[in-house]
Amino acid sequence: MKSHRFCASTYPSARAGLFTSRGLPGSRQSHSGIVIFCRFLLIVACLFPFQRAMAAGIPEKTVTNAIGMEFVLIPAGMFIMGSPLEEVNRGVSEIQHTVTITRPFYMQTAEVTVDQWRAVMGRSFFARKKGTPDMPVVKVSWYDCKKFIRKLNSMTGAQYRLPTEAQWEYAARAGSKTAYFWGNTIDCARAMFANNPMRYDACVPDNRSSGVEPAGPAPVKHYRPNDWGLYDMHGNVWEWCEDLFDRYDAVSVVDPCQTSSGEDRVRRGGSWFGPGYSCRSANRAYGHPMSRLQNTGFRLVMVLPDQPIHTSQPQ
Repeated sequence: MKSHRFCASTYPSARAGLFTSRGLPGSRQSHSGIVIFCRFLLIVACLFPFQRAMAAGIPEKTVTNAIGMEFVLIPAGMFIMGSPLEEVNRGVSEIQHTVTITRPFYMQTAEVTVDQWRAVMGRSFFARKKGTPDMPVVKVSWYDCKKFIRKLNSMTGAQYRLPTEAQWEYAARAGSKTAYFWGNTIDCARAMFANNPMRYDACVPDNRSSGVEPAGPAPVKHYRPNDWGLYDMHGNVWEWCEDLFDRYDAVSVVDPCQTSSGEDRVRRGGSWFGPGYSCRSANRAYGHPMSRLQNTGFRLVMVLPDQPIHTSQPQ
């Protein structure tokens, strides 16, 4: 069994970042007592789920941070990554291989929303963006996601990152071996896809009848979740992953994260813009890390205390 190179391996404390140069009493930077106290309250609120879970010795199944981002605990385990040769519309890069995920992790139950992005990045950044607070944020590059993560980590004292590609597919499958978590065929009632009047428009009438406008995604959690409580893993918007895009090796791997080769970053999940087969669990796509696409957003992983962080620079 091959152990892939981690994007990076460090062991964070649950209290990492609790006192920084911006919030430490006696810092040279001038902050009012109110600002420092508010920062402290935010950190405590975000770390409380961790502290309560660790005190009991068993992590909570779900945790919600101070800005309303909900995470569900994904168990460690083993799965077959990639697709079988007979899967319809299979891509040539979807080589099947065994992957072991050695540690549990928290994954965000839905995509980062417009409201959550504004809570971290501020409203001026979004002055010209459209979308209700519960819509997935889009037109964010891989580098934009990294900026968001750095700021969120600093604000909360917790450790967030993008999922690795293996973590993403493992969580999307939720124990299934079919093209989608529910089976091998997709329809407009199960996921957001083909909502593009200019090309892939098969679901436009159904979406209109359910109150979702064409030419865009649906609000997060519009469709039922998979068996592990994750919404929109099939369709709605593509999601950035940590890894560089490269060909799989047909060997067993442990906690893989591709950093040694490639230029583009992995995107997973399919979107409203394209056909249903692009939403398959094994389907792979990529994009330039600086690209801001109308059909691409992201969700986060929250790292359990004293677990390695898979991440690529910049972080």
